[in-house]
Amino acid sequence: MTVRVRFAPSPTGQVHIGNIRSAIFNWLFARHEGGEFLLRVEDTDLERSTPEAIAALLEVMDWLKLDVDGETMYQTSQRHVHTAAAERLLAQGDAYHMAKGGGEDAILFRLPFAAEKVPGLSVVGPAELVVHPEVPVEVSSCGVEFAGVSTKGKPTPAGASLAGFLNLRVFDAAGTCLFALDDHLPEVLEQGQKFTFTGAAKITFTRRQIAYTDIVKGQLAKPLDSMKDFVIVRSDGSPIFHLANVCDDITQGITHIIRGDDHVENTYRHIFLFAALGAEPPSYGHLPMIVNSQGKPYSKRDGDAFVGDFRAKGFLPDALFNYLTLLGWSPGDDREQMTRDELVAAFALDRVQQSSAQMDLRKLQNLNGRYLAALPFADFLASCREAAAGQPWFPATAPEAFAEVAALLQSRTKLFTDVADWAYFFVAVPEYDEKAVQKFVAKGEAPEGLRDLHARLATVDFADLAAIEAAIHAAEAACGIAEGKLNQSVRVAVTGCTVGAGVYETMAILGRDRCLQRLDHALGLCAQATT
Repeated sequence: MTVRVRFAPSPTGQVHIGNIRSAIFNWLFARHEGGEFLLRVEDTDLERSTPEAIAALLEVMDWLKLDVDGETMYQTSQRHVHTAAAERLLAQGDAYHMAKGGGEDAILFRLPFAAEKVPGLSVVGPAELVVHPEVPVEVSSCGVEFAGVSTKGKPTPAGASLAGFLNLRVFDAAGTCLFALDDHLPEVLEQGQKFTFTGAAKITFTRRQIAYTDIVKGQLAKPLDSMKDFVIVRSDGSPIFHLANVCDDITQGITHIIRGDDHVENTYRHIFLFAALGAEPPSYGHLPMIVNSQGKPYSKRDGDAFVGDFRAKGFLPDALFNYLTLLGWSPGDDREQMTRDELVAAFALDRVQQSSAQMDLRKLQNLNGRYLAALPFADFLASCREAAAGQPWFPATAPEAFAEVAALLQSRTKLFTDVADWAYFFVAVPEYDEKAVQKFVAKGEAPEGLRDLHARLATVDFADLAAIEAAIHAAEAACGIAEGKLNQSVRVAVTGCTVGAGVYETMAILGRDRCLQRLDHALGLCAQATT
C-alpha cells in the first residue's frame, strides 16, 4: 500500500504554526514511507478563503520547502461530489431533512441504529440514567431527548442519537416500564412516530461505543449515547466540513490522516460517514496541541504565532522546520539540530508525544542562531544587509565596515533582525543604557579605572588585541581593580550596552578615536549623574 497523506488547511490569511506543524509531520511521514504528500485547500469559506489568503499559504509552504505530490485539490471543485454523497445518504436512510433555524431544511447524518456493521463498534454493557420527572422523555428517529438531574436536583438537558440507546426502556418512579423501544422499532425507525412520556424517573439501555486505534494516542472510544446526529449540508445547500472532508479523503485515496488533536471528536463522526459511503476509513493520528507556559493553546497573545511572523523576524526556514518537528516528536536520542534528510530518516509516528508540546521561543532563537552561524558568510552578509536596509545609520555605512562587523557577530546573531542592535558600531555616539551606566560605569573604582585606561589607550595599537587587553589589565592594576572586573565597565562605556562580542574585538573595530571619545562621553554621564 502506498502511503497517501494530505495537508488540508482552510486558508483565511496567516498560517498558524500549529497548522504548519501538521503539514510538516505529514510531509515527513510521506517522505519517510516513500509515499505521497497531497495538498487540499478547503476553500469553501469564500469570504475568508480569498486568493490572497491562498497565495500566502502557498508561499509559506514554498518557503519551508514542503513540496507537494500531484495537483492541488480545491474543495470548491468537489461540490458536485459532496452533493451526490448527501443524496446517496438520504436514499440509504442514513440522512434526513430537518428544518434548522427557521430556514430551508438542512440535511443531518443519522448514526445507524444497526451500528454493528461499522468497524470499531462494540457493546459496552447495560447502562442506567436517572432522568428528571418534570421534563418529558421524547423518543423519535432523530434521537432521545430528556433531562438529567443536577447535584442540586435541577433538570439538565441531555440526549443523543437514537443509536445510542439500544434496548431503551423508560420507567416511572414506581418502577413501571412506560416504554420499550424494542416493541416499537418499526413505528420509530420506519414510520417516524414520536413517543413522549411524562413522569419518567429513569431510563435503561445497552451502551455501545465506537472505537479506533489512534497512531499517536492509542485506543480511543466514545459511547454512542454521547453522540448526536449531525448536520452534513446546511439549509443553503452548502456541505458541512464533515461531509466534504470525508468525501475528499475518499477521492484522494488518503491512507493516513495526521492532524491536531482538536479533531479527535470529529474522527468518531467521520468513521460512521466512511462506513455509510462504503469506504474504509484511513488510519488516524492526532498530534498534541502546542501550548504556552501556562498549558493553554499557544496564540498570538503569547508571542509570534504565525509563520509569517517568524519569517519577518529573520528566522531561517530550516531552523523553524527543525524546531517545529521536535515540538511534540523526538528522534529517540538527544539530537536537537538535525538536517532535513536526518529528520526524514528518523521520523516515525510512534515517537510522537501524547502530551501537549510547549512553545519555547528562546529555545527556537538559540537553534536559529546555530543555523545562522553555519551559513556561508556571503549568504549571512547578504541577509544582514537586507535586514539593515531600514536602519537610519545603514545608508552612510561603508560596505567594508558592515562586513567586518557581520564577520565578528555571525556566531553571536540569533535573528537577522538583531542587526538593529549593531548601531553602536556605526553611529558617532550610541544610546546609553542608563541603568547599565549607573551599575557598571559610575560605581566604585570604575570611573578611576576608565580614566586611567583613557590615558593608556592613546598609545595603543588597536590592530593588536593583546595590546588592548594589556592596557585594560594595566588600568585595573593601577586602580586596585581585580583582573577582568573592568571589562564590563569598558563595554558599557564604549558601546552603551551590556552584551555583545568580545570587548577587545569590539574596541578594535571601533578604533582608537571612537573609543576615546566614548570613554569621555561615558565619564561625562557619570559626572551628570552625581551632580
